[in-house]
Amino acid sequence: MLSGIICVHLCSSVVALSLVSGCAIGPNYSRPETEVPAAFKEAGDWIVARPSDAVPKGKWWQVFNDPVLDGLMEQVSVSNQDLKAAEARYAQARAAVRSARSGFLPTLGLNSGASRSRAAGNTSNRYTVGVDAQWEIDVWGRIRRLVEAARAGEEASVADLEGARLSLQAELATNYFQLRVTDAQRDLFEDTVRAFTTSYNVTQNRYNAGVAARVDVVQAEAQLKSTQAQAIDLRINRAQLEHAIAVLVGKPPGSFTLVPAGFQIRVPEIPPGLPSTLLERRPDVAGAERRMAAANARIGVAQSAYFPALSLSGTAGYAGSSIAHLISSPNLFWSIGAGFAGTILDFGARAGAVDTARGAYDESVATYRGAVLGAFQEVEDALSAERWLAEESKVQQDAARAARESVVLTVNQYKAGTASFLNVVQVQATQLSEERNTVTLVGRRAAAVIALIRALGGSWETPTPAPGAPAAAPASPPAR
Repeated sequence: MLSGIICVHLCSSVVALSLVSGCAIGPNYSRPETEVPAAFKEAGDWIVARPSDAVPKGKWWQVFNDPVLDGLMEQVSVSNQDLKAAEARYAQARAAVRSARSGFLPTLGLNSGASRSRAAGNTSNRYTVGVDAQWEIDVWGRIRRLVEAARAGEEASVADLEGARLSLQAELATNYFQLRVTDAQRDLFEDTVRAFTTSYNVTQNRYNAGVAARVDVVQAEAQLKSTQAQAIDLRINRAQLEHAIAVLVGKPPGSFTLVPAGFQIRVPEIPPGLPSTLLERRPDVAGAERRMAAANARIGVAQSAYFPALSLSGTAGYAGSSIAHLISSPNLFWSIGAGFAGTILDFGARAGAVDTARGAYDESVATYRGAVLGAFQEVEDALSAERWLAEESKVQQDAARAARESVVLTVNQYKAGTASFLNVVQVQATQLSEERNTVTLVGRRAAAVIALIRALGGSWETPTPAPGAPAAAPASPPAR
């Protein structure tokens, strides 16, 4: 009842004042122009399309067709602690929006008191209970700018969350394929160790038969032991990669194991003609743009300090000398009032605050433009890397094939006595190096594709809209 009395009187007083509060102090936001190339230089037929951060990123890792990787990716979204921290930051940003919006509504408070006094020989009691209300009228748009800044901050936090998710997924996929490459290299070394062991035994037998020199045996043993040492060294790298993957999926490294599997990395082909939804699809670029909008809104908040604040206040309650009959009509009281409060002289404090807000906005503009340029660089880097690694892989496969053939020919020559064992050692070392490079290049190509997906902000697959879903609105051109 008391709060209703206050609200009625406050609302009636605000009707006329609301007519002058249609605009907000400070510049309206418009996205600054950023130089955008017509196409990616390294991509041939790639084109720039309408950017949209709302485009689903999709389960991009499924292009590799690896069930184990699919399962690990699902665990990242559930158990990764860095992702949980990003989700908590987003929850904070949502709460900040609710807090800012509360400024549009009055603040109500309940008060009560009891006192006993004596004057002129008389003792009296006084009891009160009532409701207070305070309401700042947003004449100059200060609260609206605060809400605008908070909402942009929330949207930036969403982008940060998606950016963290994409980054963790890309890191997991990179580590996973590097681990598979390490497994393949270990298998290669184990096969080579077996071959070198056979070679050592053959050389030892030839030496015992008097048809080979002692130096041949020593060279065969040195080659065998060196290869065994390299095979052991690979176990360190694999263990560290397995530990990193465990942390990414939110599990203690000591209780996580990835069983070695056959080398079956499927590097997907990058199809031409795909749209680059880069500017706003990439979470970091979208976040930089939203922080720019928030900084712009804070300029208006700082500028509103130049204008007096209009506030309404009201009180209603009961006061009497007897608590038994306190809540009764004769004891009812209420009051309502309005006031303007502003600063006349502050020796540059408000001007400094406005300049600070403008400086923060200019900084955010530079950060945004830098993020856009950096994003295009990352795409170009990834495209060129994948392109040339694919070419290199074809040549490397030929080199490995030639190295295998060279080993066969040289071993036959050694058995026929027309080549030294040093020649055998050299061609076998070359074969091992070429075979290892072949496997490594597959992993590097997979890493380049992952880097490209990360640079694009997600899968390059064009999402199919759900039946009845509205079409995406075209992106508005920059206003300045």
